[in-house]
Amino acid sequence: MSEISQPNGSDGLHSDPSAALPGRMALFEHLSGSASEREGGGDMLIPFAFEETLCRDVGAGLALPSLHLWSHPSGVALGLRDSRLPFAGQAMQSLEARGIRTAVRHSGGAAVPLDQGVVNVSLILPKSRGTLDFHRDFRLLASLIAEAAGFSHPSAAAQIMAGEVKGSYCPGDYDLSIGGRKFCGIAQRRQSHAYFVHAFVVVGGSGRERGELVRRFYEEAAQGAEGLDYPKVRPETIGALGELGGPDAAAVFADGLRRAVDARGTELVKAADLAEETGYRLGYGDPRVLEAANMLHERYAQ
Repeated sequence: MSEISQPNGSDGLHSDPSAALPGRMALFEHLSGSASEREGGGDMLIPFAFEETLCRDVGAGLALPSLHLWSHPSGVALGLRDSRLPFAGQAMQSLEARGIRTAVRHSGGAAVPLDQGVVNVSLILPKSRGTLDFHRDFRLLASLIAEAAGFSHPSAAAQIMAGEVKGSYCPGDYDLSIGGRKFCGIAQRRQSHAYFVHAFVVVGGSGRERGELVRRFYEEAAQGAEGLDYPKVRPETIGALGELGGPDAAAVFADGLRRAVDARGTELVKAADLAEETGYRLGYGDPRVLEAANMLHERYAQ
């Protein structure tokens, strides 16, 4: 498996006829407050372990291509490079003391705050024959996010731009922004026979406060050491969709995303219906997911 990769250069949100969704997809939802989300017991690595397991099953043909929507009540997910900063352990302990969970995810990228106002979106797809087109997949998810916002707030959706926002946390070429303020980052992770394209979407609350949270983490984790490579976060570069004229509630955005997928002619099959139809079941409490989470903890623990 490869690390998460991001493309070199943004092509915006132009429609790409080759970037079509499958005709039928499973829908898994673990949004904060739901019974299914509580199965994870607050462990920040459970959603990542769930997607690793689901991705393997999609690649093996055991599960439909899938859409996963999830959130976490309060935490900061760190990249591997973040965890190697000289005082990262101390900075993580400071967050934990404030009730903010921390974890090192098994992929590239950098620190990202997660809370009830942040909706994480993953498209989990089987690999087709031929070369994967990363730009196409990034454009596909970026377009879906813009379309989702457009169902409730079309004027804001029309202003969404793709391209790196300097000074933002977890910067990348497919940052999505309105008026120069980032509300979304997109990345991709590959397995042998399947892959997923993932986005965090800051919907409600304060973007600046989240930016300040990450800025302070890096300040404590680096403590002025020179020559270190980490994002120099400027909190004013972050915005929530609700602050930028878009939907301000996770439920509203999630509903827009389901509608955007439906509008493309894709049938979404809820997890419960999929279990009844095919017998396939996967949840946060599944032994395979818990085993994968334990493996991630052991491999990437401080």
